[in-house]
Amino acid sequence: MNNIKISQIIIFLYLLGVCFLQSCGEKSSEPSSKGSVSPENAVATFELAPGFQMEIIAHEPLVMDPVDMEIDEFGRLYVVEMPGYPIDKSGSGRIVLLSDTDSDGVMDKRTVFADQLVLPNGIMRWKNGVLITDAPDVLYLEDTDGDGVADIKEVIMTGFSLSNPHVNVNNPIYGLDNWIHLSHLGHIGTRKYEEEFGDKGSNIVFPIQPESSVLPKNANGHSVRFKPNTHVAELASTRSQFGHTFDRWGRYLLTHNQNHIYHEVIAAPYLSRNPGLLVSNASESISDHGKETEVFQITTNPDRQLFTPVGLTTSSSGLTAYLGGAFPEPFENAVFVAESVSNLVHVDILKEKGATFIAERLRENKEFLASKDSWSRPVNMYVGPDGALYVLDYYRRIIEHPEWMSDEAVAAGGLYDGVEMGRIYRISPTGFGKADWTSGLDFGAERPKEWVKYLAHKNHWWRNHAQRLIVTAENLEVIPELEKMATNQESAEGRLHALWTMEGLKSLRTDLIIQGLNDSEAGVRENAIKLAEMHLNESNDLVEALLNLNTDPNPRVRFQLLCTLGFIETEEAGQVAEELLFHDLSDEWVQIAALSASTSQNTTLIKTVLDRFDKNVPAYGSLVRRLTAMVTANENEGEAEKLLQSALKLSENRGWEASVLYGIADGVKRNEENEKALTAYMDKVVLAFFDHPNAGLRKSALNLIKTLDFKDEKLLKSSMDKAMIIASDQSIPEDRRAEALRFLPEGDVSPYADQLKAMIATTEPIVLQIAAMQALGNIKGTSVPEYLLSKWNSLTPEIRDVALGTFMSESDRVKLLLEALKDGKIPTVAIGWKMRVRLMNNGDEATRNFARELLTKDEGEEINKKYQKALEINGDPIAGKSVYIENCALCHQFRGKGGVAFGPDLGTLHNWHPKDLMANILDPNLSIAPGFDLWEVTLKNGETIQGMIMNETSAAISLRISPGIEQAINRQDIEAIKGMNMSLMPGLSAQLDQQKIADLMAFIRNAE
Repeated sequence: MNNIKISQIIIFLYLLGVCFLQSCGEKSSEPSSKGSVSPENAVATFELAPGFQMEIIAHEPLVMDPVDMEIDEFGRLYVVEMPGYPIDKSGSGRIVLLSDTDSDGVMDKRTVFADQLVLPNGIMRWKNGVLITDAPDVLYLEDTDGDGVADIKEVIMTGFSLSNPHVNVNNPIYGLDNWIHLSHLGHIGTRKYEEEFGDKGSNIVFPIQPESSVLPKNANGHSVRFKPNTHVAELASTRSQFGHTFDRWGRYLLTHNQNHIYHEVIAAPYLSRNPGLLVSNASESISDHGKETEVFQITTNPDRQLFTPVGLTTSSSGLTAYLGGAFPEPFENAVFVAESVSNLVHVDILKEKGATFIAERLRENKEFLASKDSWSRPVNMYVGPDGALYVLDYYRRIIEHPEWMSDEAVAAGGLYDGVEMGRIYRISPTGFGKADWTSGLDFGAERPKEWVKYLAHKNHWWRNHAQRLIVTAENLEVIPELEKMATNQESAEGRLHALWTMEGLKSLRTDLIIQGLNDSEAGVRENAIKLAEMHLNESNDLVEALLNLNTDPNPRVRFQLLCTLGFIETEEAGQVAEELLFHDLSDEWVQIAALSASTSQNTTLIKTVLDRFDKNVPAYGSLVRRLTAMVTANENEGEAEKLLQSALKLSENRGWEASVLYGIADGVKRNEENEKALTAYMDKVVLAFFDHPNAGLRKSALNLIKTLDFKDEKLLKSSMDKAMIIASDQSIPEDRRAEALRFLPEGDVSPYADQLKAMIATTEPIVLQIAAMQALGNIKGTSVPEYLLSKWNSLTPEIRDVALGTFMSESDRVKLLLEALKDGKIPTVAIGWKMRVRLMNNGDEATRNFARELLTKDEGEEINKKYQKALEINGDPIAGKSVYIENCALCHQFRGKGGVAFGPDLGTLHNWHPKDLMANILDPNLSIAPGFDLWEVTLKNGETIQGMIMNETSAAISLRISPGIEQAINRQDIEAIKGMNMSLMPGLSAQLDQQKIADLMAFIRNAE
């Protein structure tokens, strides 16, 4: 029986299993492929960046549900198949070997290497087999008899939580440092599937040697690195969801749903040596175009579920640094990330910035790869031995997990539509030849000495596999060749990998490290410092060479040096560390690196910093704050009290006082003795809040008041009265009045309710109205939200946003908000995306269902029925541009160009679902964009003015009355203001037929 027939039987048996599984749970139907695009037509659905070509090298039934792949040193393609996503734990997962028997660059043979896996999601070549992540385990699989089927299955590590498949341990990578790195996010809670996916994991152990390295329960939700041979494992300082990657110099990059790219800046060993250093996040979001970045989807009819935002990253995965050496500039610094919900692959270009990076968007308003097919689900990528980028397309109708779908959508079935499908694409520069590795490679059959030359290969695939092979072979005969490669002046990468390979063989000499410390390439010097850190006790010359790098021109090298010097406890090292700190003081990561060294220098260093303090350099303030927090958390010799007393002197303003108070607030809860001592100064802190002339210090004093326990009830009541007197005095500056109101939530706000309500008036400064609203929100019960509902139409946009927040603190308030939405007192468009998610995922089932009913209602249903044909017509974007010019340009621009900036920029609507876009074109009142609704302002002289509120200040409101015409209105002249809950835009149903509607939508959704 041939392999294709075997795979078809597997599909049939799997579908039977899925049907059985779902018949026991959610109401479902048999998985369907209706609406999918055939493999023959798949490539045509994609738009690819200029200069590249795309081909399909494998598709169903040869490959199904692919999530990761590995090409080994013999050119064998392993693919991880995870058909069980999202909720099937029956053991349907597989590892398959794909082959190209006719050498045409396209796979044509399938062999099941291993099956009966639960939810496998990652693979890495290791020794004579592969490592597989399949929570709770990391497995080793090997084929010893050459038949293509694994006959060894060994659990290497275990204890990871078998939680939601989005966050299970995944994607093993062999690092430059000779450790194997695992991406891991940890357990996440579940409402619907607690029995199946409520596992929280256990201690992470090596079952073969359970007495060796043991990590805490579920690795504390962190990523992990480990060495299988020596049974050693360590926690990373950060976590990643599905996928992670390293740049060519070993910098660690990660991804997580909305946040498509971030960088682990400082590693766990540096943070662990000083527990008093308060660092809540060891990573930095590096995208310069948003943590939740805009994506440019071209999908014809996108499939969107309950918690999927429109037009933003929501399912980032498969982060892959391009190190293949075949793509043109600027792709040598490119990082790709898949966005499966939006059917695309995004790319950023990395640029160094101090200790970290900036990730810049490569293409404005376009993605590197995007599909019109809503079933296309890129989830992971791989750079092959040919330098091409391989994209794994999971290919499903629904990619969201049912945990975050509506119950109705889950019950309707379709979770497994496409379960028997999947594609792998190869992307290469235009004119690039076919894949030649598919015919097999001789690389793995070469001798260890011959592998050394590949350490200088322009493609990281060869460098990485060569290093792994040499290290695992443990053949010391290659040392002379490695030492020669370490001096190869033609390849910085060759020198880099040679040094780390010798370290992996425990044969790296200190003179070679010193040579690396003086390398012409900054990335090699940076890594040589890391290597030196591992050999500090072996040579005084090595330490001296490190100290001589104190003036290195590269900020990343200086940062790594500072991290490493924290392990050298000498006066000379301390002096160099201080020089490095003040040289790069404005880089917050440099401060963290310096302060991670030890706790013994805290008091001495803070005195030095206060003496050198420059109020014109903000970095001094952040350093003082960190140092004060450490002193407060660690010291019990009265130093924190001395700092507090000095900072509270009303007669002085040396610039650092506010930073000291913030630092005390950061650290005080970690030191019970200091907390008790500092609480005794509450009266002086309160005095500073009310009377200090510096606004920054008053703000920091209030922050400290809110951190400490306010036990003096008499002082609290008199202070609240004082705050209310200040807030009511119109002769006092508005910021100071608002500041006083922020004190009120320290106690019972209800006695001041009437006064606060009176402050929410259009004649009052906006900053005061917001502060009064926030204070009112602290009064328990529904009286305040009921009052706000009665005044809703007179609340201006900024006040409405604050008012909505007051509805979310208590269950009865949430129900009141939902009733207001139902009755039309508050339009559903006023509810922002994050609040929608909170409401639709409320812990109370009745409330949750009510919210989903209200917030998912199709307001344009009748319009869409009438114009249904327009949704089925293939619109012409060129003709659509003419429709835009004739009908829309009078009030709308498109991506900041053309037209008149009166209504919303239509370029921002490119990700809208066609039916929503059409309904709002025909009836603009359905969902008025925030800031573009109509308001009526009545002046004290009786005049009435209508327009859109474009800006609000404490003194005035700016109304946009018509295109190009705005009018500023003094708040003191306003008698009343009222929201009209309607748009200024006319509907276009009378002007446009269905073809023109289709053309206009094509222009909006697909135009440059």
